[in-house]
Amino acid sequence: MPLTLADCCALDARDALAPLRHEFKLPDGVIYLDGNSLGAQPKAALMRAQQVICQEWGEGLIRSWNTAGWFALPQKLGDQLAHLIGAKPGEVVVTDSTSVNLFKLLAAALRKQQAIAPHKRVIVSERRNFPTDLYMAQGLMDQLQAHGAPAYELRLMDAPEELAHALQDDVAVLMLTHVNYQTGYMIDMAEATALAHQHGALSLWDLAHSAGAVPVDLNAAQADYAVGCTYKYLNGGPGSPAFLWVHARHQDSFGQPLSGWWSHAQPFDMEPGYLPHQGISRYLCGTQPIIALSMVACGLDIFDKTSMVALREKSLALTTLFMELVQQECAGFALTLITPTDPAKRGSQVSYIHPHGFAVVQALIARGVIPDYREPGIMRFGFTPLYTRFEEVWHATAILKDILQSGSWDQPKFHQRDVVT
Repeated sequence: MPLTLADCCALDARDALAPLRHEFKLPDGVIYLDGNSLGAQPKAALMRAQQVICQEWGEGLIRSWNTAGWFALPQKLGDQLAHLIGAKPGEVVVTDSTSVNLFKLLAAALRKQQAIAPHKRVIVSERRNFPTDLYMAQGLMDQLQAHGAPAYELRLMDAPEELAHALQDDVAVLMLTHVNYQTGYMIDMAEATALAHQHGALSLWDLAHSAGAVPVDLNAAQADYAVGCTYKYLNGGPGSPAFLWVHARHQDSFGQPLSGWWSHAQPFDMEPGYLPHQGISRYLCGTQPIIALSMVACGLDIFDKTSMVALREKSLALTTLFMELVQQECAGFALTLITPTDPAKRGSQVSYIHPHGFAVVQALIARGVIPDYREPGIMRFGFTPLYTRFEEVWHATAILKDILQSGSWDQPKFHQRDVVT
C-alpha cells in the first residue's frame, strides 16, 4: 500500500516526543530539515540571554564570575552533556571550537605515542572526513616538522571498509567522524576502536553529527578522546562552544599544547610558570565566552526531558519514512541515495546526489523547505526528532517532487551561489 498523508499524521498522533516541539521557536510556513548543520532556537534561549546580559553582566558585572557561577560553566555544562555521549561526570568540558579541541587532543595523543612508541608516525582518517579535521591534522603535522620532529603521514581511507587495511603497526592515532557529514554513514565505534587498540593506536572521535542525534557510549567503546559541537543537534546556537571528552585513563597524562591560564592548577596565583590542572579542567585554554556558553544549557535542558533511546527510535522512523516517500514519489528523477538504508549504519540525516543539487536545494528553500547542500552535488536532509514532525516529511517530499517534475529549479536565481551553501 502506498504511504499517504494520513499515515504521516497518524505517526504524529502517536508521537510521545511531539510536545517537545513546543520548546523551540520555529517560523510559520517553514519545514526545517537542517538541524544537522544548525539546530533550531530553544525558546528559553532569549530569556537566558537577556538574563546574562541585563542582570549577570549588566548588574552583577565582574562579580558574576563568582555569584552567577560563570567560572565553573565549562565543567557544569560538560557534566550535563556527558550522559548523551556515554561519559561520566568530570570527563567532559564545553569549551573552544571543535577545530581547536581537535588540535589539542590530537597533539596530546601524538605526544603520548611519541613517548612510548616513537616509530608510530601515521594518522589514519577518511578522505571524506569533515575537512576541518583534516586541515587541523595537516597543520599540526607541519608545525611538528618545522620544529624538528620527524615527518608524520596522514593516511586517508576512501571508505570505512578499508579500516583494517589502513590500520598497521605504524599508526599512532585513528581520527574518525562517527557519523559522516556527507552521507550520514555511522561507523561502529566499538569495533573500530578495538581494531585501533589491537595495533597500539589511540582513537579520536568527532561526534559533531552524533551528539544528540544517535546514542553514543564512549566509555563502553573504550574510546580514548572525542570532540564535538553543540550547535547542531544540541541546539546551542550558531558557533556555540564545542565539547571535548577524555577517557579517565588519559586525563592526568595529557600534555596541553595550548597551555592557557584557565587550565592552570591555580590560575589566580598568577605564577609565571605553568602547572596543569588535574582532571578535565586541564583541557581548557583561555577565558571562556560566557554569553555563548550560557546558551548551550538551554538546548541541553530539553534533552533532560527525554532519552536518547526515544530520540533514536523517532529519528530512524523519520529517516526511513523520508527514504520510502522519496522512492515512492520521486523514483523517476535523477536522485541517487548515498545514505545507508541499514538503520544500524545511519545517523539522523538522509543525503541524495542530484546533477543540479545546489539549484534544487535553493528551490526547496524558496518554497519553505530548508535542507542544505554540500559538494559534490549532495543534498542533505537532517531530521531532528526533538522538533521534526512526520507530516512535515510528507509535505517536504511533495514539494521536492513538484520542483523536480516542473523543472522549477532551473532558474538563474537558484544557480547563484552565496558565501554559505
